[in-house]
Amino acid sequence: MAFAAYNEGDKITSMNFIRPGDSPNEVPISRTHPNGTYWSKSEAKSWVPFLFMGTCLLYCARVTLPICVSAMAEQYEWDKKQSGLVLGSFFWGYCLTQILGGYISDRLGGAKILMLSTCAWGLVVIFTPIIVHQSSSPIVLLTASRFLMGLLQGVFYPSLTSLFSIKVRESDRAFTSSSVCTGSQVGTLLLGAVGSVLLHRYGWESVFYFSGLPSLLWGVCMWKYFLKGQDQIISLESLGNGLVNSKNSKVPWRKLFRSTAVWAVIVAHICLAGTFFCLLSWMPTFFHDLFPESKGWVFNVVPWAVAIPFSLFGGLLTDHLIKLGFDTAKVRKIMTVFAMGVSSIFTKLLSYSGNYYQAVIFLSVSLGLQTFNHSGVSVNVQDLAPSCAGSLFGIMNTGGALCGVAFVYLAGHLIETSGSWPSVFNFISIVNTFGLSFFLFFGQATRIDI
Repeated sequence: MAFAAYNEGDKITSMNFIRPGDSPNEVPISRTHPNGTYWSKSEAKSWVPFLFMGTCLLYCARVTLPICVSAMAEQYEWDKKQSGLVLGSFFWGYCLTQILGGYISDRLGGAKILMLSTCAWGLVVIFTPIIVHQSSSPIVLLTASRFLMGLLQGVFYPSLTSLFSIKVRESDRAFTSSSVCTGSQVGTLLLGAVGSVLLHRYGWESVFYFSGLPSLLWGVCMWKYFLKGQDQIISLESLGNGLVNSKNSKVPWRKLFRSTAVWAVIVAHICLAGTFFCLLSWMPTFFHDLFPESKGWVFNVVPWAVAIPFSLFGGLLTDHLIKLGFDTAKVRKIMTVFAMGVSSIFTKLLSYSGNYYQAVIFLSVSLGLQTFNHSGVSVNVQDLAPSCAGSLFGIMNTGGALCGVAFVYLAGHLIETSGSWPSVFNFISIVNTFGLSFFLFFGQATRIDI
């Protein structure tokens, strides 16, 4: 029997148990972290809603510029290529901190990294309007600001994955993941609704303030109420020890990258993440160009409102099927078929939408089905390698971010040169079909990091 360290700030002593028949090597390496046991029901009831709020604020900050970019482009006279460059700069930063963020989180604890990064990006968003107005070249500083925010937000999902791999049981992972990640839809929905009103009445600057201030407050609450404000600040010494002293917790990279199942989850995630970022960045512009009389609050709100019940239903269904005894790998693949295959059909249908309302419906169903990924590929990485899930997810998300950079810029280039939105939607569908096929052929759910 192995015991985790006792944290005096917690009411209950945390313990790790090695089940009869298990070898010591089968215990996740990350269980040696403080509080490295599964959340109790009472702890989960506090952590899951709070992390949901964090994900919500993450996307509030992330979609601030896509909502404001049309108004800023008119004010500063940017063309589509320049707008695409500014939008895509986020992903250049986003891809650089994924692996490092996951690696550090696997060793020092994902909650600490979440707290620090959220406070930092909140400050960046708050100060963005100020630095843009003070600059003689707004596009340069806005691009730099967007790049910095990408750096800071890049650690969020790897840290979250690392935290879940330690704290959440396998039979609860899909619903926990989908519940927390539903915050991405709620955040986009919230800022789409409120941001559209603020943009119309008070200008684009107000949208940045609205998304930045709550992020800073969330980080402070994490530090004070969840991390107890004691012995939770990461010093340079502890950071160095976490990175250097890893003799007993080395990531089995060679073994992981020899597995076709690992490559399957990486390829599928990269394809879906890249196409999702493309849709997220360009949809406001799509409706602004093709349906100029449409109300922004409708297309910025309705698709994300539809996605919320889709995400929760996918998580509930997945965990229910696994508890009934269905093969985990098959369940993950079924969810991915809906997330990448069926959703692509509705993405292509955007090309044939005859009116504004049809376009909103097609986009809503497409984004709703994509949330099934929270119960498919995204959580599959925890099935394969729970001891280093943050690091591996960081690699996956780095690839997705790089594709996001390329896809966002490519979409802007296609629209600017050919004026063809259908070419963008067809490209998205082809990429998703490739990723889905690879995952269906090679995907598994058997643990391989032991």
